[in-house]
Amino acid sequence: MELIKKNIHMNKLRCKSTLQLTLDDDFNVPDVKPDIDQIITEQGEIRINDIKVMNGKLLIKGALVFNVLYLCDEDQRPVHNISGEIPFDEVVNMELTCADDDPVLKWELEDLTTGLINSRKLSVRSIVRLNVAVEDLYDEETAVMVEGPEDVQYISKRIEITDVSINKKDTYRIKDEIILPANKGNISALLFNDIHLNNVEVRLLEDRFSIKGELPVFILYTSDDEENPIEYYETEIAFSGMIDCNGCTEDMIEDITFRITNKNMEIKPDADGEERVLDLEIILEMDIKVYEMEEPEILCDVYSPSKCITPLTRDAVYENLVIKNNSKYRVADRIKVSENQPRILQICHASGTIKIDDIVPVDTELQVEGVVDVNILYISEDDRIPMNSLRGVIPFSQTIEVKGMKPDSNFEVKPNLDQLSVMMLDSEEIEVKAVMNLNTIVFDKITEPIITDIEVTDLDLEKLQAMPGMIGYVVKPEDTLWKIAKKYYTTVDTIKSINDLEDDRISAGEKIVIMKKVDVII
Repeated sequence: MELIKKNIHMNKLRCKSTLQLTLDDDFNVPDVKPDIDQIITEQGEIRINDIKVMNGKLLIKGALVFNVLYLCDEDQRPVHNISGEIPFDEVVNMELTCADDDPVLKWELEDLTTGLINSRKLSVRSIVRLNVAVEDLYDEETAVMVEGPEDVQYISKRIEITDVSINKKDTYRIKDEIILPANKGNISALLFNDIHLNNVEVRLLEDRFSIKGELPVFILYTSDDEENPIEYYETEIAFSGMIDCNGCTEDMIEDITFRITNKNMEIKPDADGEERVLDLEIILEMDIKVYEMEEPEILCDVYSPSKCITPLTRDAVYENLVIKNNSKYRVADRIKVSENQPRILQICHASGTIKIDDIVPVDTELQVEGVVDVNILYISEDDRIPMNSLRGVIPFSQTIEVKGMKPDSNFEVKPNLDQLSVMMLDSEEIEVKAVMNLNTIVFDKITEPIITDIEVTDLDLEKLQAMPGMIGYVVKPEDTLWKIAKKYYTTVDTIKSINDLEDDRISAGEKIVIMKKVDVII
């Protein structure tokens, strides 16, 4: 007698940890740069260089890379920049059960502020959040049927589970050129740039998937044009491609996230030898998870009229995908220039990030609270301060409906800013409109008793001989034909045949005849 088993690929969160670290350093202005008169704006990103697991600890090496745009008192070229980085080397304590596993690290730059110490020195402070998770990809071995003598009886039931077919990381490289239009001056030096992802679409195919999206690009640069020493240019690069992904099919469900991990922008001469071409190279990191919905039949019970079979069981935890959707929401607000800032003449560029403060599950809904952090770069009316920036936050509260969600369900909400538009109402006020994409995935935990093995022994002959060969039985409310057949050492088919039953349905109070089916002890 042999159990037939099947492996189900599962992915579950074993442990997670969060570390918030503060980076703080002072930087001197290089000798080749003029004195700082006023800081316009700043930008930063986190780069992770190395991750090591050692003795139950996670060693993370990285750096905050920043760029500060500032004004000086020079009339010819009033805008300059300072770039630098603050390295960090952090240790995250892991739980003992996860000490030797490969972690998944996600990071977020929560805050970045710069301050002027004096005209030749500035301070840079930031708050970085590191989220570490250890996911366990394993095979859950489940009995699905039993092979043995003809009189072995078994019953199965169908369950819904989500099989993790693919779980890996990959990168995608985007290379393109930006050629400045004729009405823009030649590039002398890049001061500030902003590149981000927009409207990324993924489509699963056979053993691969396609991606397409947009890269809005903004550059601020010094020009060799004496009349316009500072210029800016904004454009959009469309990209598309195919990524190999062995094992995926069109019917599966993808959960792929993208992050810009490296961007390189170099100035190149055009055909006339003028510095008007930007060579752009972007590296996207892809966290690829592909799921397949399955409805396997698992073994529930087994017995034999001629042998004593004892199933050995244990509880197995499965995950089932409840919902995966992309919900779009629109938010809008107005941002005013404060009294101590110069008035707006023209908007150059606007950027924004979504920061989620809290996610509260309530019944079958997720209540998401957060803000859209907006930074607007503009040309001012004040000749003494030709360029400035304006910051603002747009609070939002959205409800995501998740049918089938339970109190112990696992959920993740990944925000993305699909569109951001700004419109100047007057010199003191700007209207901001944003379209958010909240990518939500929810898993339900399922605990099922599964049969891992069986013990087979001979029947108790004395007990068997004491039982009558045929009895009349009145069906009880909790009875099924399976329970009755197992108790009286017969089979469901035998009971149905003797009682002329067309199916397995019986009702409480119904009278049936049961005949013991033990002819030979094997």
